[in-house]
Amino acid sequence: MSLSARSPLGSYKIRRDGTRKKVLDRYEILGYIAAGTYGRVYKARAKYGDTTREFAIKKFKADKEGEVAHYTGISQSACREIALCRELRHVNITTLVEIILEDKCIYMVFEFAEHDLLQLIHFHSHPDRRPIPDSTLKSILWQLLNGVSYLHQNWVLHRDLKPANIMVSADGVVKIGDLGLARLFYKPLQPLFTGDKVVVTIWYRAPELLLGSRHYTPAVDIWAVGCIFAELLALRPIFKGEEAKMDSKKTVPFQRNQMQKIIEILGTPTKESWPALPQYPEYHALASFKPYQNVLETWYNTVPAATHGSQSSSQSQQPAASQRGFQLLQGLLEYNPLKRFTAEQAMQHPYFSELPKPTANIFESVNLEYPHRRISNEDNDIKTVSLPGTKRSGLPDDSLPSRKRLRNDN
Repeated sequence: MSLSARSPLGSYKIRRDGTRKKVLDRYEILGYIAAGTYGRVYKARAKYGDTTREFAIKKFKADKEGEVAHYTGISQSACREIALCRELRHVNITTLVEIILEDKCIYMVFEFAEHDLLQLIHFHSHPDRRPIPDSTLKSILWQLLNGVSYLHQNWVLHRDLKPANIMVSADGVVKIGDLGLARLFYKPLQPLFTGDKVVVTIWYRAPELLLGSRHYTPAVDIWAVGCIFAELLALRPIFKGEEAKMDSKKTVPFQRNQMQKIIEILGTPTKESWPALPQYPEYHALASFKPYQNVLETWYNTVPAATHGSQSSSQSQQPAASQRGFQLLQGLLEYNPLKRFTAEQAMQHPYFSELPKPTANIFESVNLEYPHRRISNEDNDIKTVSLPGTKRSGLPDDSLPSRKRLRNDN
């Protein structure tokens, strides 16, 4: 039932909407950054206070069937991201500045980061570029683990860690972003699998997820961190499989090719090292793989030698190729999630005690000029396209625990 402008409720709505702050009154849109599963991201500059300060504004997509948009309210994913980001405060987590509700649009305003990890990897993988300096690599990994540790201490699974979702500020601080798939794992009301049957981008998906686990732990994030560590070393994904898409019935297929890529390097998993293995729904599929031996150490010793070989003699300390570096990677990429390192265990690993030690600025002592994130003046629909409803009610039952339970580890 629509509200008449003459009714008391209709008049109240008009007055309320008239006083609601507008995105374009507060921010100047500088360009389009990227689009994701749930929204589009824009770079903006403040029109208030410090007018040189820049932000990233995420605008949620509408639910579409063809070209028709359906405004059915805020999505569950958006509810979770808003609820979590409003509570989380940590130096290595992207900070939510404010949420703006305008007409049927929802905008999340975040601090802006000049770089992302995928961009840095691409920069170094260019034939004319040098590999990632050891000090930078180690600082990225330690800060990433620091952010992941904070999330896990506060009962949050990220569930989509990958280089494209890890930002780096101009002053060299790593910021974990995009919590669109994040989920609380503290006493969930239903299995994690029920709400989201597919999580984590395929190349970074843990083996227990590939084998159809209905119940999983923060170890899935740690596996993704291990994949990112390997990618920082090799400048390419370590397990680059081809994803089998879900069918029209939304049946989750067994990701055979991705599992194959993992087995070729880590060897065939066994019940002796992973006792819970036979309990996974897709365990029977492993019988069709031919046996492989674990060659991770060979991979590790070969890749750093190749990537660090182009450095000058003054940069050839190669601590990344140390035995401790391999032990850390091995602990992050452990098949058995119960034996896999936690974020805190990984941060305390002796690898980080070797020189060069990690720093608060990953660019410290690095004589390289990284390009800024690409900003496009096209695809700017922030003025014209409406988005899902502005209701703030109806947050999921598993929304964030009380503030007292959260730690502020800034």
